[in-house]
Amino acid sequence: MQRPAVAEQATRRAQSTSTIEIDCKGPCTPRISQDAFEAMTNILLVDDNDIQAMTRKAVLSRSGKQVMVANSAPVALEMLGDPGFSSQLSLVITDHIMPGMHGPEFVQNLRAVLPTVPVLVLSGLPDAMDAYEGLDIVFRLKPLAPEELIRLANELPQTAMGRTA
Repeated sequence: MQRPAVAEQATRRAQSTSTIEIDCKGPCTPRISQDAFEAMTNILLVDDNDIQAMTRKAVLSRSGKQVMVANSAPVALEMLGDPGFSSQLSLVITDHIMPGMHGPEFVQNLRAVLPTVPVLVLSGLPDAMDAYEGLDIVFRLKPLAPEELIRLANELPQTAMGRTA
């Protein structure tokens, strides 16, 4: 039986190794290669639309990301309540309009737990960005091209390194 391409890529990635160099001549500063950094990216994807969530998860997984999906903001907040999970999180991607709790309220609750994790908000409503004022998010209109999603998933965690609450 032939395995799907995604499973094959995941198997190959799991068998690969990454190196982290540590320069201790001065202050001890780890230098992480781009490949190693991208392999460490853990993403929480919050979207009530199963088709959009699974499509984005597939795109991100194929690019080597570990992606967990929550189908609502309350479910995502419950997941974030687990320190083992939240401490490994590199990026949160959320939809704007969801039943029960919309994006702005979710991000406010998220910021109370994880003030520095990068957040990418996706919406089909251009005016929705105003609702996130002061919440330190990146906003993009849907539809978002797969290449742009991957680029943001690579860049946002790197720009967050060194941030403090």
